[in-house]
Amino acid sequence: MADAADWLPSLVVFGAAALALAAGVVGYRRLGVRREARDAATARELETAAKARLVGADEAVRDAVQEIRFAEAQFGPETARDLGETVERARGWLREAFLLQQRLDDGESDPAAARRTWSTRIASLCDAVEHALADADAVLSARRAAERGAVDDTPALRERQRRLVGRRADAASALDRLGTRFSASALSGAQGALARADHDLAAAATALEEAARRLGAAPGTPVAGLLGTAAHALQRADGELDRVEHVELDLAAAARAADGEAADLDAELVAARRERDLAADPDAGAALAAAIGDLSPLLIGREHRADDPFAERDRLRAARDRLEAARAGARRAQDRLDGASGALPGAIAIAESQIGVAGEALERARAFAGADARTRLAEAERQLAIARRESDPVAALDAARRAASRASDAEALAHYAALHR
Repeated sequence: MADAADWLPSLVVFGAAALALAAGVVGYRRLGVRREARDAATARELETAAKARLVGADEAVRDAVQEIRFAEAQFGPETARDLGETVERARGWLREAFLLQQRLDDGESDPAAARRTWSTRIASLCDAVEHALADADAVLSARRAAERGAVDDTPALRERQRRLVGRRADAASALDRLGTRFSASALSGAQGALARADHDLAAAATALEEAARRLGAAPGTPVAGLLGTAAHALQRADGELDRVEHVELDLAAAARAADGEAADLDAELVAARRERDLAADPDAGAALAAAIGDLSPLLIGREHRADDPFAERDRLRAARDRLEAARAGARRAQDRLDGASGALPGAIAIAESQIGVAGEALERARAFAGADARTRLAEAERQLAIARRESDPVAALDAARRAASRASDAEALAHYAALHR
């Protein structure tokens, strides 16, 4: 009995553990059943929503097929073709969605996870169908709105055309009046602008007439393109007429600019004559004198050239540019002469010193120095003489530098001869 009493607690513990394990297994199985039930309920909800989406997508495709005929009648075959391509893509997605729905209908025993995947894919395909058709419908709606707006804007376009035709007549009259005072060359730009305005007004009139004819033959016919062409042509004509209407002010401004250029040229000619008289470089002075001789006559008889202020202004500007270039050349030449004059005394002194050093070296190596060293020294003395009597500072400076160079060569040859005797 004592042994039985000893085992009793262990039996109680093992029994309790077994009961707990059995309860856990039962509870786990119940949880799995409930989870499966929830998954199945979710799958059924997704399937129900997918079926509703599938019906909506199918209706959208059917409506779009009918819309193709309307688009072709209203906008032509190209627009209908674009819409048809979109509908074909939508049909492909819809066929895939119907196949998945058939799989759902036939596979009642399929796992809930697989059914959820199929339902989600059906919803995604329906989204693609609806978005593609919605975008295509938005494009058509925008075109229809543009057509309605264009037709509504037609009266305003015709009124604008009428005003521009009136402006054109006034501009032509103004050009005729200006033609009595100014030359054809002065008015050529305005005449060209008037011709371009005529072309644009004619293009606008043609487009408006064609739009009216189409609407009269078949109300609702697309005419937005024609009316847009007319609007752009009228805008261009407006700009061209602005140029014609401003030509008188432009002529007056050019005349004032020409007067200013003439005054500036006169002052610069005075300064150029002074620079010519003081020029130390004969070539620069001659170039400056030639420019003065060519440009001075431009200031004479300007009243006879008043019929083309544009050409007169440009002619005087070009003259000022040429005179300024000649004056700049003379200034550069004078600066070069001044620089040479300043450097000449130092260059002569260097040449004299170098010739003296070379002469001493040659004297020391007198018995060994050959003709080369003596020739270099003689040439150095000759170049120094040229530098002293040359009136051109630049030429004198070059001669003095050559003298120093030849003397240096003579010294080197004398030293070489002494070392290798």
